[in-house]
Amino acid sequence: MSRKTEKSLRVAIVAPSLDILGGQGVQARSLVESLTADGIEVSTIAVNPRFPKGLGWARRIPVLRTLLNQCLYVPSLRRLRQVDVVHIFSASYWSFLLAPVPALLAAKLFSKPTILNYHSGEANDHLANWGCLVHHWLRMADSIVVPSMYLQSVFYRHGYYARVIRNIVDISSFSYRERSSVRPRLLSNRNLERHYGVDKVLHAFSITKTQYPEATLTIAGYGSQRSSLEQWVASKGLSGVTFVGRVEPDHMPTLYNDADIFVNASTVDNQPISILEAFAAGLPVISTPTGDIPNMLGNGTHGLLTDEPHPENIAKATAMLIEKPQAAQEIALSARQEVKEYTWDNVRSEWLDCYQLVVKDEKSSVRREEKCIDETTTPL
Repeated sequence: MSRKTEKSLRVAIVAPSLDILGGQGVQARSLVESLTADGIEVSTIAVNPRFPKGLGWARRIPVLRTLLNQCLYVPSLRRLRQVDVVHIFSASYWSFLLAPVPALLAAKLFSKPTILNYHSGEANDHLANWGCLVHHWLRMADSIVVPSMYLQSVFYRHGYYARVIRNIVDISSFSYRERSSVRPRLLSNRNLERHYGVDKVLHAFSITKTQYPEATLTIAGYGSQRSSLEQWVASKGLSGVTFVGRVEPDHMPTLYNDADIFVNASTVDNQPISILEAFAAGLPVISTPTGDIPNMLGNGTHGLLTDEPHPENIAKATAMLIEKPQAAQEIALSARQEVKEYTWDNVRSEWLDCYQLVVKDEKSSVRREEKCIDETTTPL
């Protein structure tokens, strides 16, 4: 694509803002910044618009919050008239219906090509069990893009071709620190929801604490389980645990730099940005083998995979890194090399080609493969 074509391209990113702190919001901001730096005209439409002053209290009432959010979000989609391509971030279940679906409908109304950028590790259950509440809308997208081969295989099994374009991380934001000795200073950077397994991380840390009394665990993130997790820590009299709550992306590099080991115990996942950030900061990673994580960790080359999300296995891996710092350094160095594959320099051409493909209505590479799949597989 020529530089002139790039600069004339107008892209709308429809995604959560960082008011909802999570992987999609972080990824959307990174993409907007990267495209803008390349001279591409980018507009953003938040699926979670800020409420007018005086109505902040409505966010505490679930049904009212949703109604007000949609009343603000849906009219904002009129701005899609002014762009060349609509890039829609997507999760699963009700979030899919409330955010991507209105954007797909608005884009169709304005005859704008769409890219559905699906990120959720819950895709298989979503596609298998939501019937016409998902498949009818998926077929409206001109292109489906996912960040991992794991999700690509999920979509393939359900009759869809999905293009793989990796998540991006700005490694320049993180200071790579070589850890000649590995202290028992652990970090968890996942929101406090059941499927992220932070309770397993805490159980594992209680074992680590018996082996290394000076051990600490910093838990960054917020969510519905915070109160119960804090209560469990208090009931066990477990010292060294710090819940820091919500941490803005710009402040996370400091937490990575202060830690020596990154721990993840998710049971549902795809391609966590937090693991990529740990790679960039030089932290050896311990993780459960969920979603695309085995590929990210090179099946053990770029991090340690636990066979099951059992606390004993996580604690054992933690002890190995502490007792074998040379091996930990080799893992961290390998991960640092791997994370370069997730930089903008490496995915830039893939996104620009994808935009150009749908803008020119030249969907041959996507539609031919999708047609081949459709001939043998009928979406549920």
